[in-house]
Amino acid sequence: MDYFIWARVIHVLAVVLWIGGVAMVTTVLIPAVKKMESPRERMETFEKLEGKFALQAKITTILTALSGFYMLYYMDAWERFLYLQFWWLHAMVLVWLIFTIILFILEPLVLHKVFKSYAIKHPEKTFTFLHKAHWILFILSLVTILGAVA
Repeated sequence: MDYFIWARVIHVLAVVLWIGGVAMVTTVLIPAVKKMESPRERMETFEKLEGKFALQAKITTILTALSGFYMLYYMDAWERFLYLQFWWLHAMVLVWLIFTIILFILEPLVLHKVFKSYAIKHPEKTFTFLHKAHWILFILSLVTILGAVA
């Protein structure tokens, strides 16, 4: 059995589920929540729905890392990090690192508490910032995917 093929399949599926979820949150969930009247309802709805995606994102980022590092190991492709023509590989690691820090460190230790209190006091600012941050991460992810596929 060729484990490399399985690693590639797992990697692509994990990225599709992960970044597809980011697309859903960015283009559908946040805009819908921003239209809600009550600041408390906005915060509670967003946390409930986005919280369910957070588990999926954690699982898929772990699968992405394991499969990606396995493929690098299998191909002995570490030297590709030394060349600019493999910029998309650097971008993959950067995108993964940003999301991993947010999902596993910042969200549970800092962002969850800050978001709750700030979202109730300043709902417009909070959701506007949140939406912009999601767009930046989503676009960075799309550029990375385009580079890797091209």
